[in-house]
Amino acid sequence: MKTTEQQHNEKKQEIMEKCFECYAENGLNGTGIKALAAACNCTTGNLYCYFKNLDELIIESTAYCMAKVEDDFMAKAPTDPKDVMRFIEEIPYWTAKKHGKKYRLMYQIYTHPKYIEYGKKFFEGVNERYTEYAKQLEPKIGIPYTTITPLIFIFVRASVHYAMFEDEYYLKSQMEVLKQGVNMFVEKYKIKGIDKL
Repeated sequence: MKTTEQQHNEKKQEIMEKCFECYAENGLNGTGIKALAAACNCTTGNLYCYFKNLDELIIESTAYCMAKVEDDFMAKAPTDPKDVMRFIEEIPYWTAKKHGKKYRLMYQIYTHPKYIEYGKKFFEGVNERYTEYAKQLEPKIGIPYTTITPLIFIFVRASVHYAMFEDEYYLKSQMEVLKQGVNMFVEKYKIKGIDKL
């Protein structure tokens, strides 16, 4: 049986997701408290049971929802050398289609002077999480994590840029550098199973 605290937390997470989706669909400036409450099927008063004010709702829902997007992204990451090139080729298009509006909203929020410090903190966490993920990948694909980490950064930033702007030229140029880098490291570390591109 769920405790009151569990129920409260689950409801808060549901509200954060619905509010973030509402903002992503309608824009940060074009969405008021009434629209958020309607998206959550609750009253404006109910929202204030979970958040002190709109700033807190925006800050918490952005961090929570973008962490979920990040988890979704990384769940599709390769777990063996044979899957690396497929991942590089497919994921930018998949994430643009699935998460493009969310990325645009995230940057709108985290570049706003009011929220920029929260953005810095969020991206510090992203850097730590990607480094930890690279450490997990090291024994699976045979490349040191200190090499994998910057490759992940290049790939994720290129994918996010594409998701926000659909800039095919930028994506292709970044992917080309990434593929050349992977090919170089395949040779250097004598990795079997990665087809060169």
